[in-house]
Amino acid sequence: MTYIIRRFILLFVTLIFISVITFLVFQILPGDPVRTILGPEAEEVQVETLRRQMGLDKPAHVQYLNLVQGFFQGDMGDSIRFSRPVTSLIMERLPITISLAMFSLIIVIFVAIPLGIFTARRENKWSDFLLSSFTQLGMAIPTFFVGMMLILFIGMTFSFFSTGGYVPWSESVAGAIGSLALPALTIALPQIAISFRYARNAILEQSKLDYVRTARGKGLTEAVVVYKHVLKNSMIPVLTVFGLILAEVIAGTIVVEQVFSLPGIGRLLITAVSYRDFPVVQGIVLYIAFVVVLINFIVDILYTVLDPRIRLKE
Repeated sequence: MTYIIRRFILLFVTLIFISVITFLVFQILPGDPVRTILGPEAEEVQVETLRRQMGLDKPAHVQYLNLVQGFFQGDMGDSIRFSRPVTSLIMERLPITISLAMFSLIIVIFVAIPLGIFTARRENKWSDFLLSSFTQLGMAIPTFFVGMMLILFIGMTFSFFSTGGYVPWSESVAGAIGSLALPALTIALPQIAISFRYARNAILEQSKLDYVRTARGKGLTEAVVVYKHVLKNSMIPVLTVFGLILAEVIAGTIVVEQVFSLPGIGRLLITAVSYRDFPVVQGIVLYIAFVVVLINFIVDILYTVLDPRIRLKE
């Protein structure tokens, strides 16, 4: 329990730190959101009136407290570009980004871990060398280039896969999968390369320990040794990587949504930056930061499930 409390306090402190940095960055950025809304020809009375309505006439510390309060109350102000509440815009686009991120993570898990097991059991063989070489290539290729190659060679060949746009799950499950498959694969491929290498190395390290030799000496089958003993103990370092990978997946949606014309959070962020829509940019940055920090908190808690020694040390 002490471990969880300490991690929760760290979560809270991290969120406060991120919110302060985000607020200060938008304070020093050039440009006046009020002038952006009203235009350069607006009279000074109109500017001051709108500034007062938006709370921008208050001292910086009051604006920051209002920002934090609005975040937890779900009120991040109104968008300059869309003239709608920021929270409403984010909630409207969020299911698309979550679907894309989860789809990508599922691909990573169901490809990287089996490949890691496969190559670990064939250390220094040609299959191990070949897959390790491909993963090096996967980590080197930029995400946007992967997306364009998938569009060119798969999207243009198979009609099932959409190269742009989004079909809601409620409208068609097959259509939703078709519209998300290539973007999810684009995000997943570099992460598969990273997580595969961590899984392989962790499994190899565990396989050489004494308890594995003892298990084999007792006559247990190789499958039981690998899946019941080695894999469980290998998951602690791999879990750390998956926590980081999920954060990378969420960040990767920003570029990929633009490449595949998906109306998610990432595309909304790019649009907001283009139009200097500070309330939307600020709201998205805070929500993404909150999700990433929350993921890391959950990963820390999962450590205690996989390895009770961590809890006991605390």
